[in-house]
Amino acid sequence: MDRFSAAVIQMASTADVNTNLDQAEALVVDAAEGGAKLAVLPEFFASLYFPNQQREEAFELAAPLDRHPVLKRMQRLAAAHDVLLPVTVFERDGPHYFDTLAVVERDGSLVHVHRKAHIPDGPGYQEKYYFRPGATPIKAVSTSLGRLGFAVCWEQWFPEVARLLTLSGADAIFYPSTIGSEPEEVGAIDTQPLWTRAMVGHAVVNSVYVVASNRVGVEADASYYGGSFVADPYGELAVVADASPGVWQTELDLAWARRNRAGFGWFRDRRPELYGGLTETP
Repeated sequence: MDRFSAAVIQMASTADVNTNLDQAEALVVDAAEGGAKLAVLPEFFASLYFPNQQREEAFELAAPLDRHPVLKRMQRLAAAHDVLLPVTVFERDGPHYFDTLAVVERDGSLVHVHRKAHIPDGPGYQEKYYFRPGATPIKAVSTSLGRLGFAVCWEQWFPEVARLLTLSGADAIFYPSTIGSEPEEVGAIDTQPLWTRAMVGHAVVNSVYVVASNRVGVEADASYYGGSFVADPYGELAVVADASPGVWQTELDLAWARRNRAGFGWFRDRRPELYGGLTETP
């Protein structure tokens, strides 16, 4: 399928998982009824953003993928409404814990798993306390909607991730996110323009669609600014959300992205034999 409607969903999560799942389900249903075949929820939409602090009790939110309650409910939802859902969950695998993105197909099957490989650590984002870095290959996946790429939040700042996803065939890249005010710099640094510009750059230099979804609301000392968007291969913003909960959607034309990519010649003129320094440890 070279053309389909994709939706970004924003929501303000609460401390109650069931309330969050009910809210997420209602928003996905709204997107599907509006014609969306793919909907992107924010990172960890089913809970408050727990990695803002180090708390042992937060590990109770994790579960193995094959019986994760959040993933199981999203699989039923995808199948009921014919919508593809990239779902981020707190995964437990034996003694290891991961920030995991599971791609749920329109029939409810699980077609791809990406364990977040780039883990931030700093005030308000103490993710290294919780998550082991994933080692799953960074590559696109074939879906009923085409060949698509998926990564998680902090990974949207890394051009290498977007390039690898495009090299492996992605015509669109999707980033579930959680980003807001910086705890040490409240009022001094507004990261929203930087967040958007970084991913718009990925869209242009890879000639792909980039779709990013963010949470909204205030949790502890952080204010999440929303601003979810869809950028096309020219860097134009087809949709830009405000700071409220809701659904925004637009059509993606993957065939156009491929033609545009071929026409610019960026991948024809690459010289990977000269890029060895990218893999050298400083």
